[in-house]
Order: sequence, then C-alpha cells, then structure tokens
Amino acid sequence: MGLFDVLKQQAISALKTNGNKLGKELGDNIKNAVKNAANKSVSIEFSGIPESFEEFSSLPEAGMKTPFETAAMTVLAFCIYPKDRELSVKMLNLLRGPRPLSGMDINFIRDRFMDGKDYIPRSYFKGATPENDYQPQAPYTVVVSENPYSYDDEGYAKLYIASGGADSPRMVQLRQAKDGKWYLWEQFLLADIRQPESADPWA
Repeated sequence: MGLFDVLKQQAISALKTNGNKLGKELGDNIKNAVKNAANKSVSIEFSGIPESFEEFSSLPEAGMKTPFETAAMTVLAFCIYPKDRELSVKMLNLLRGPRPLSGMDINFIRDRFMDGKDYIPRSYFKGATPENDYQPQAPYTVVVSENPYSYDDEGYAKLYIASGGADSPRMVQLRQAKDGKWYLWEQFLLADIRQPESADPWA
C-alpha cells in the first residue's frame, strides 16, 4: 500500500471516529433538550378559597383548558372538604366531568380526612410547611410540574405537585375528553404527610 493510500485510510478512520463521537454528542444534546422541555412547571395562583360552587366554577381555571389547571383546582376542591363535604364532592365531580365520584371514592376521601388531617390539601400551597402548621399566606399558589414521562399514554397526563410535608411530589392524572377539557382521572394527593408542629408531640 502506498503512502497516499495509508494517509487516505487514516483520514477515513479519523472521520469515522470523530463522526461517531459528534453524532453521539448531537444525539445526547437532542435528548437533553427534549427532557428539559418536558420538565415544565406551572404556578397557578388563587386569591382565596372559594366559599360556594358558583365561585369555584367561575374561576378561569375551571375551564380546564390545560391539565395543569385541573390539577391545581383539585387541590382547591380538597381544601373545602373539612368545612363542607357535600360542596367539596360537588366541586370534585365538576373536575371529573363524565366520570363522577363513586361511593367507594367518596368513602376513601372521608377516611383520609379522619383524625383531623384537614391540613393535607393545604400542604400543596407554596409556602405551607409543618413549621407554620400548613397555613400559607394568600394569594395561594400551586406549582404543578410535568416530567419526560407525563404524556406517555395518549390522551392522559401525569402531573406532580409538591407538598411541604412530603419528600417527593404527589401525582395527579388527568384525561382529555372530546370537548378538549382535561378532567381529573386519578389522584394521590391525600397520602399521609408530616404532622404540623402544633400537633406533633416530638417536634
């Protein structure tokens, strides 16, 4: 093999090596960009806790145009439960649309609020912590986040809301109906969290 052929082979080899490296880097950059784009968080602010169904249903977020809005409205509906169970259920049924709460669902919610755990839904407001007994200041903000797997199932969205009393965010699943709205499908917001300091004898 002549000198020219040797140099040619070396050039081709170098191109392949660097090309593969560049291709991998490009692929990694694309993957990271997609991942970061799918890590969006949306802050939804409420001036106060609604005191009636009319007030709740007239909120802009009640239009449920995005899954983020419906997830945040779910927190709001649960905050009503300790004061007015029937009103809270009515609000949740609005969010669930064509799939209202079953008797089993209602019993489950009732059981989760036993033993004075009315603070659980408040813990999802920004600034609510065990130290302040989960009493955030108005306006109340709910931060709803997505991850790279939030839309793996077509027509569904799995979003996450951080609690000031839990180490990891809790999931809310929404489903989009034919009318374009995102309805509440499943939620894990009522799992136990750390007690408020005023109720914790070891705090």
